[in-house]
Amino acid sequence: MAPRCWRWWPWSSWTRTRLPPSRSIQNFGQHFSTQEQTPQICVVGSGPAGFYTAQHLLKHHSRAHVDIYEKQLVPFGLVRFGVAPDHPEVKNVINTFTQTARSDRCAFYGNVEVGRDVTVQELRDAYHAVVLSYGAEDHQALDIPGEELPGVFSARAFVGWYNGLPENRELAPDLSCDTAVILGQGNVALDVARILLTPPDHLEKTDITEAALGALRQSRVKTVWIVGRRGPLQVAFTIKELREMIQLPGTRPMLDPVDFLCLQDRIKEAARPRKRLMELLLRTATEKPGVEEAARRASASRAWGLRFFRSPQQVLPSPDGWRVAGIRLAVTRLEGIGEATRAVPTGDVEDLPCGLVLSSVGYKSRPIDPSVPFDPKLGVIPNMEGRVVDVPGLYCSGWVKRGPTGVITTTMTDSFLTGQILLQDLRAGHLPSGPRPGSAAIKALLDSRGVWPVSFSDWEKLDAEEVSRGQALGKPREKLLDPQEMLRLLGH
Repeated sequence: MAPRCWRWWPWSSWTRTRLPPSRSIQNFGQHFSTQEQTPQICVVGSGPAGFYTAQHLLKHHSRAHVDIYEKQLVPFGLVRFGVAPDHPEVKNVINTFTQTARSDRCAFYGNVEVGRDVTVQELRDAYHAVVLSYGAEDHQALDIPGEELPGVFSARAFVGWYNGLPENRELAPDLSCDTAVILGQGNVALDVARILLTPPDHLEKTDITEAALGALRQSRVKTVWIVGRRGPLQVAFTIKELREMIQLPGTRPMLDPVDFLCLQDRIKEAARPRKRLMELLLRTATEKPGVEEAARRASASRAWGLRFFRSPQQVLPSPDGWRVAGIRLAVTRLEGIGEATRAVPTGDVEDLPCGLVLSSVGYKSRPIDPSVPFDPKLGVIPNMEGRVVDVPGLYCSGWVKRGPTGVITTTMTDSFLTGQILLQDLRAGHLPSGPRPGSAAIKALLDSRGVWPVSFSDWEKLDAEEVSRGQALGKPREKLLDPQEMLRLLGH
């Protein structure tokens, strides 16, 4: 059977496949019965949630064996494909994940898409426990007219494009316009705005892809508006990202002092992180800059601004209807108090001309397999402390467990908790007893289906190739973008 290279195996073609009895998972149990019983645990997803879960299990159980399955050929998930290239310090956590993957009780299997190449039930038959940690791979749609026009992208796809996510390598955003609008006011929105406005020579020493760097060198984008439905008190970005924007070389902030009227007293009541953030926003919007800062802003050729109390209503087409020419925003006001505050339309609208619209209103998880419960409204797997509801031996961690919120340290804490719960269940005898075949059974299934798993040592070969290509360009690495090329480099 020809090997599957890059997700070519359609669901319908392999669900009809029947393994001969000698290769079924059940028959592996007898083969393993004479060996010392070892908890065989499987983690689906190799981003922070997956690796932190594996790390906790290996650290707190001296015999547990953990296999990590990943649909990409390469590990590390959003650390590799989500963290901005000019934030290399955030990626240092990869060193910890690498130590975990090199453990003789841990194995990585890339290029394996759970839910298609192998089912969750097949994993449950092969392992004592399965942890779903596959994150939030989709974006929240705007659900407004014109969203499908050329020039409208999800921020997730744009980030994937400049970070080398294979599925986004051909995105080719047109940056020939003067103005870009980003919908959403979280850290991802600020990341995207910063990358659009950063002088390209400041990015050339990062691991941004050469294709993205080339496009940014040709970019004519001079103004970026970051739009939110609610007000300054409800922004979702953090002070570090805001400070970077304010200090971004060659740019000046555009904040309307009117948006910050009457906020002084309310800021005093806020928790310390929010208070510091609000104070920085307020100073930037209302205080006259010093001589040096004023001169810097006056010489800036690019600008960014925050627009509050605006909700996207329609993407406006160009006269020929072939691309985006602007966005119609509904003016909003706030109702409710505290966490229940929501934006409601006032009836007024405002048209904002632009040639690029990036939607950054949130990530969402996808259901992985019909056998796994999924809440489409919340975009999570229903669970109690990480235990998947009504499916014994199945667990979840990270964004698919709690929703796409928080930073890497939040995910670390959450994943450790799931690992702790799993080990409690193991010690209490709530998980299957007797040996389980683990990866031996799954590799046999994958082999019969023409799927070639990529090992961690395979990844280290690809890693060395990326670093080598990067050195030639004066960069830390130049990411491989084409899965076919990756497989060829590995001899497949």
